[in-house]
Amino acid sequence: MENTKSKASTDPIFRNLTADDPDPETTEIESLCVNCGENGTTRVLLTKIPFYKEVVLMSFECEHCGFKNNEIQPGGKVDEKGIRITLTVEKEQDLNRQVVKSDYTSVRIVEVDFEIPAQSQRGEVTTVEGVIDRAITGLEQDQPLRRIQDSATAEQIDGFLTKLKRLKSIESPFTVVFEDISGNSFVENPRAPQNDPRVDIVRFTRNKDQDHLLGIYSSNEIGVEPKETGLLKKIEEGDFTLEDLHGEVLQFQTPCPNCGTECSTNMKLTSILCDFWEVVIMATNCEECGHRSNEVKSSGCIEPKGIRIAVKVTSRDDFTRDVLKSETCSLEIPELDLTVGPFALGGRFTTVEGLLVAMKDQLISQGAMFVDSADAETKKRVLKFTAELRSYNTSKSDVPDLLFSTSIDDFRDLSDLQLFTEPEPDPGLSIVKYERTHAHNEELGLNDMKLRTTKQTIIGSQVHRK
Repeated sequence: MENTKSKASTDPIFRNLTADDPDPETTEIESLCVNCGENGTTRVLLTKIPFYKEVVLMSFECEHCGFKNNEIQPGGKVDEKGIRITLTVEKEQDLNRQVVKSDYTSVRIVEVDFEIPAQSQRGEVTTVEGVIDRAITGLEQDQPLRRIQDSATAEQIDGFLTKLKRLKSIESPFTVVFEDISGNSFVENPRAPQNDPRVDIVRFTRNKDQDHLLGIYSSNEIGVEPKETGLLKKIEEGDFTLEDLHGEVLQFQTPCPNCGTECSTNMKLTSILCDFWEVVIMATNCEECGHRSNEVKSSGCIEPKGIRIAVKVTSRDDFTRDVLKSETCSLEIPELDLTVGPFALGGRFTTVEGLLVAMKDQLISQGAMFVDSADAETKKRVLKFTAELRSYNTSKSDVPDLLFSTSIDDFRDLSDLQLFTEPEPDPGLSIVKYERTHAHNEELGLNDMKLRTTKQTIIGSQVHRK
């Protein structure tokens, strides 16, 4: 095993892959060629995919017979939930979407009733067209032998191959469903950072069999009693009151998300927004690489309905409204055709202006995926969008350069936005409660649970929990 480049101890294990690093750190391993039996070379690269996660890229090449192969493996932890991505292919551009699929991804093309089972293919980085081409190649591989041994089956497969090849001409729209129980699959959004109208993403809770397939077992299933250490030790009644918890800063060790070194995470329970909202503030500081991050976790029960709050930004004061954003809250700015989905920015307690700054910073910091792209149209669109986002600021005058509206949508109803006229209705806000969809309840694990509603006090058109 040989590293092609020396590595400083402070460098992260998984580095961003950008055009500024033309010689990324790779590891070369001598490997057996499954095609000819000679030894070939496998190159391994640990990197990050922007807007996705850490991955391990592996490329094999045999200099004796010319055989080549490449695959991708997730480098981070298995997600808490699986993911189901439904793509409607309507244009040729949709066939060129990049796709990251793990070993546990099943692919289904609804219109032709075709499915590639999970674990039948290795993980790979490809395109939608590449998925179809690989399926065609696999079906054509043994056709000469089938025509001799079973001509009827070979004829049926020939007819099905014609249907698959016809899909690439897009004579009519068709639907591709990627379902991955590990949650490690991804489909490119060519309109990023704007919303993708042809993709629907659902995160679902795995069942016990699916957990076992991923090698996840509970302590009871493997016959090991959980250790009562750290935060998991048993607390007797009266030993630790709620008042004590509010005044205590808890600390525990976690791997640094940037370099992987063990670092300290501080956690504290506190109340915000008129001393009602209880939240957990978490802050991580890595002394090895200097990485810092903080997040706000909403606490409390899940409300019976979702909430959608829209605010019109017409003055400098509107930029200073406090915002509590939970992990399941999505954001939208209609004037920019911008939608930021759930889990994108994490949980935050900030202001309206702070949300704009966070969106801009994330887009710029992760924008190498678009700026380094050879697609001139995509690069132009992203640069124009970031320029428009920068124009929404309050630094030069008391009145914003552009008037706009923004809305937060939280199907858990654990997000809130500050009212300036409380307890009277705020004319600058529009608050709507709505019934959650079945998919929302499935993501929250509520479909199989018995729910108990909470009491609510309605003041005018505003709804406040008490």
